[in-house]
Amino acid sequence: MRRQILLPSAWRREALRTNLWLVPTVEIVLAVALFAGTYTLDRAAYDGSLYLPSWVISGTADAARQILTAIAAAVITVVTLVFSITIVTLTLASTQFGPRMLRNFIRDRITQLTLGSFVATFVYSILALVCIGPGSHGEFVPHVSITMTMVLVILDVAVLVLFIDHIAKSIQLPQVIASIAGDLAGAIDTEVALNAGSGPKTGPSLSEMLVRLDEDSGVVRAPGSGYLQYVSMSTLIDISSRSHAVIRLLRRPGHFVVEGEPLAKVWPAAAAPGVARALGGAHATGPHRTLTQDLSFAVDQLVEIAIRALSPAVNDTFTALACIDWLGDGLGKIADRWRPTTVHRDAAGRVRVITVPVNFDRLLERAHDKIRQASRGMPAVMIRQLDGLAKVMAYAATPQQRELLLEQAAMILRACEESVPEKADRADVRRRYDAVLAAASPDARSLER
Repeated sequence: MRRQILLPSAWRREALRTNLWLVPTVEIVLAVALFAGTYTLDRAAYDGSLYLPSWVISGTADAARQILTAIAAAVITVVTLVFSITIVTLTLASTQFGPRMLRNFIRDRITQLTLGSFVATFVYSILALVCIGPGSHGEFVPHVSITMTMVLVILDVAVLVLFIDHIAKSIQLPQVIASIAGDLAGAIDTEVALNAGSGPKTGPSLSEMLVRLDEDSGVVRAPGSGYLQYVSMSTLIDISSRSHAVIRLLRRPGHFVVEGEPLAKVWPAAAAPGVARALGGAHATGPHRTLTQDLSFAVDQLVEIAIRALSPAVNDTFTALACIDWLGDGLGKIADRWRPTTVHRDAAGRVRVITVPVNFDRLLERAHDKIRQASRGMPAVMIRQLDGLAKVMAYAATPQQRELLLEQAAMILRACEESVPEKADRADVRRRYDAVLAAASPDARSLER
């Protein structure tokens, strides 16, 4: 029996968005449908059952062929030239700030719309060109289709101007950084919505199930290598409910799995073979990470841009500062709203799936460690990191989170004392560190509330 692959809507939307063929294909289909309509009108006018208005382009068959041939050649030449120059520009920029620009270029809707508009116009003009030919009473010339081709060309020019303006803005690093931060905010909102629900709790507790998994469990191994891109919790819950089993995932989205590596444990062990057969429809691996169920990916993207900017080859401190600002914004949202769920239950309230979520401490480390290590001897970057920690402190919901923030601040201060030779610069960093301590005090938090 063929196994059905159930894709979560968020992952499916991302997979469909990150390509350059879907939107152009849809526009080509629309162009063919539009041509079918205009061709019907042209046939009616040719047979004398329809009279065309005076503004419809008229002329001989030879003139129509020349017009359509010129339009088709010009359209395909312009789109090839524009996209070639754009990709070269983005490639040069991505060598300095990472491959995110090329990925954003591919998934950008205006880029896809521009490509689709030109290709659809080319297809439409070719269809109009090939339908010119001899008829029962003279040569058939699709006057309405030719007029519509001219309208499409005018629309293409408008789309081209919009595309050039959009690319000129989107290639700027502040816009790229803000776009990645927006993706992070969207991923946080999605995770918060998924983890908001609560239901009944029955059956064995989490601690008891962990003991059972340690004593008697079967291993489900990864069927292939790659980055774990998504895990469908609803599908896993259905699988475990039908098998009266409990699944403990050993990897989370964003982890790289090797073929044959343990991917999950199943209790009881006898249910493991059946779960392994059904698990293929509940997860997917691929050659790259995605934002779906992987908050740390957006954090890593911002960190990558920041440490590239801090490298001696680039030496762009202000880009790193912008990344730190947006990282602080994202960490504030995570500290305030995001509560990862480890246990997933069925409708009856029984434990069915145990996951490995990424915790706040891990996200905090990923957002600060590499930048701190790359910014030794750079007090401006240290000051901005401490300012960000003070802002995140206002959203810290637990003493553990505040303790983690203070540890990061202490590491930044130690790095400053070891690597910054100027006394005045060290004093500036010390003042920002004291601000973080003040933000963590109970009095400051009571005033904020």
